[in-house]
Amino acid sequence: MSLPKEVIIKEVGPRDGLQNEKEEIKTEDKIEWINQLSETGLSYIEMTSFVHPKWIPQLKDALEVAKSVKRKEGITYSALVPNMKGLEGAIEADVDEVSIFMSASEAHNKKNINKSIDETYPVLGEVVDEAKKAGKSVRGYVSTVFGCPYEGKVDEQQVINVCKNLFDMGIDELSLGDTIGVANPIQVRQFLNLISTEFPKDQIALHFHDTRGMALANTLVSLEQGFFIFDGALGGLGGCPYAKGASGNVATDDLVHMLHEMGIQTGIDHDQLLKAGQFIQNKINKPLPSKQMNICTQKALS
Repeated sequence: MSLPKEVIIKEVGPRDGLQNEKEEIKTEDKIEWINQLSETGLSYIEMTSFVHPKWIPQLKDALEVAKSVKRKEGITYSALVPNMKGLEGAIEADVDEVSIFMSASEAHNKKNINKSIDETYPVLGEVVDEAKKAGKSVRGYVSTVFGCPYEGKVDEQQVINVCKNLFDMGIDELSLGDTIGVANPIQVRQFLNLISTEFPKDQIALHFHDTRGMALANTLVSLEQGFFIFDGALGGLGGCPYAKGASGNVATDDLVHMLHEMGIQTGIDHDQLLKAGQFIQNKINKPLPSKQMNICTQKALS
């Protein structure tokens, strides 16, 4: 079995992880957490989202957070933007990369963005154009790739079409999301076989949620297919505000542990990662669901 020798992990906890938390996290705690993440060896941190506070109140301090983080050389600091207004904030904060997002299923796209898929393309196309003019790289997210909470199974060709449209806009990388955590290893293998005939593997990331405990299994299958870029949220934080029952992202700490045990390099210091996990766990005042954080907590109590 041939596996990548190195894997790139993109930390999305400060945005995708915190956006689903109901209790407000203090701005200074978010900044401190991101600063701690910057000391772990991560090469990519998604700091926040410049979305209207009405939709994601937790991230209403996006500009202050993005401006206040101590940037470390060698790390890409990114933010999610839904439209031109969001892009203005991201450019003002001078993020390194902006991320755009849409769904592969019509129902979820309408729930999430309040537009049909066809209505979404020109909005995102304008964002990509202006972001590029501002010298920013652009990442695209496609949600509900492996299943939709409203429509069920999503047609693979529909997913491919959405991906093609985003790449045609000029995005640099595409993250494929199992938004509600319904994917299984056989499904992932079949889909990745298809998508690898359409797009280069170095432009595709996988974004697995662990709703049904399948995230690491799906990651292993992806590795076997030669994919090497994965999103994670420290401690397994996260979920989707527009997908009922969707639990957290694959836990960065569990993912790093598995990869290191398999002899795959990530450049990440696992101990430092757990320290940052303990910090945010204390701030949200509840246990994080990852296995590594649970072990860490039990050791501290014994």
